Amino acid sequence: MKALTEADIRSSIINASGGEVERMPLPGLHEVMWDQREYLGWRDHQSPLRGFLVHWVDDRPIGVALRTAGVPLRPGISAMCALCHTAQPSDQVSMFSAAKAGEAGRNGNSIGTYICSDLACSHIIRVTPHGTPDDNEYLIQRRAAGLLERVARFTAQVMKTA
Repeated sequence: MKALTEADIRSSIINASGGEVERMPLPGLHEVMWDQREYLGWRDHQSPLRGFLVHWVDDRPIGVALRTAGVPLRPGISAMCALCHTAQPSDQVSMFSAAKAGEAGRNGNSIGTYICSDLACSHIIRVTPHGTPDDNEYLIQRRAAGLLERVARFTAQVMKTA
């Protein structure tokens, strides 16, 4: 992933007001290993029900403000993240919703999906079974391509006005 600046991130959010974007906390960008990310995702530690996701579409960053339901899934079951397609214990996957961009979002329209609670799908896809380095690298590339495709599809749905 191409590195993002604070200005890139703040200007990329497509479904929040200017005031919300201005108050949005940012992760420690100097700590991010950009070459091991397909998107940047983080939770708001001051308001734990909020999260954010930013990725590149061509030469433009696209960002989405997210809100989690805050209600954990039933304990003792597995759940699958819709972005990284990884099955995990239910307390590690949350239902996130995103207001639609523009007037649709101001009218209360939103979409939702299950995503890793910590928004760290880029890390999850890099956990590989034992195997040769070449096999693992191929697996990671396939997972990364799928993750990018699903993130782009999700943000495209947020941008859709109808």
